[in-house]
Amino acid sequence: MLFVDYSSAFNTIIPSLLTTKLGDLGLHTSLCDWISNFLTERPQSVRVGNCASSTLTLSTGAPQGCVLSPLLYSLYTYDCTATSSSTIIVKFADNTVVMGLISDNGERAYLEEIKHLENWCQENNLLLNVSKTKDLIVDCSKKQERHYQPVRISGTTVERADSFRYLGVHISQDLSWSRHTNSLAKKARCD
Repeated sequence: MLFVDYSSAFNTIIPSLLTTKLGDLGLHTSLCDWISNFLTERPQSVRVGNCASSTLTLSTGAPQGCVLSPLLYSLYTYDCTATSSSTIIVKFADNTVVMGLISDNGERAYLEEIKHLENWCQENNLLLNVSKTKDLIVDCSKKQERHYQPVRISGTTVERADSFRYLGVHISQDLSWSRHTNSLAKKARCD
């Protein structure tokens, strides 16, 4: 499993590309135009106390904290799909996981899927944050002595983890619940 992290995911949405995708999904032109107008030429400034910055006009991305932003991002990435029958891509807003079934040490489809994701991201103005992206191997074989190739994105090796917290759930390479339940118990004691 590759747990993907994007750098400023919501900020990188290109409104014209989003409206094209929305049109492809069959949304009415007037709704596509409304969304485009909503996302382009948005004034933004920062206020700290009584001090305010000068106003900047933004024409990319979705507004931070806007209830529509996760939905718009999900629609923007709807066409990021698996290309192999042995892989799937699971998405929840900007949380993405690439899962691949590796049998007989055949990692090729999994690694090709990751390369496909990397190319898709370049075409859609999304930047993969390799330092926060993690690879997790769940090996259900009896031997568990297989050696897997390291995952590389843009020439950088992705860190292999023995567990990862995804949407609040700790997933471990042995698929046990111990890490997750220990985390919950610790949190309950501290609260």
